[in-house]
Amino acid sequence: MTTPLLRLVDPVTVPVPDLDAGLDCYATALGHDLLWRNDELGQAGLRCPDGLTELVLSTGLPDAPNWLAEAAETVIAAGGRMISPPVDIPVGQVAVVADPFGNPLVLVDLSRGRYRTGGSGRVTGVDQHQEPDRPGDVDQP
Repeated sequence: MTTPLLRLVDPVTVPVPDLDAGLDCYATALGHDLLWRNDELGQAGLRCPDGLTELVLSTGLPDAPNWLAEAAETVIAAGGRMISPPVDIPVGQVAVVADPFGNPLVLVDLSRGRYRTGGSGRVTGVDQHQEPDRPGDVDQP
């Protein structure tokens, strides 16, 4: 393979008991800007100001870095194994694989675009585009 598979970390998932409590801590007390909020999924995205990584608060996912990558098969061909096959998410797909050493890798494919949000940060849809300029960027009217 000539092009590295793992492009960058986006996002880092942090489990929280509920979104309001998580936002009170990470947005209000720690100062991270809200990018988007999807109550249906129990998730909210926050900006990390000095990089490209997004912080995602989640009521249903474990803590883990998520890698922008689109080829779980490549990890499997390198001696890894499938932990959770690709499933559809509003912005693309997500799969979990393990490398040959047993390390889990959450692979996120943003092929459907990025969340579109309203003024309050609530998700109003998905904007399709070829390649994100910066992970975590969303359009806010």
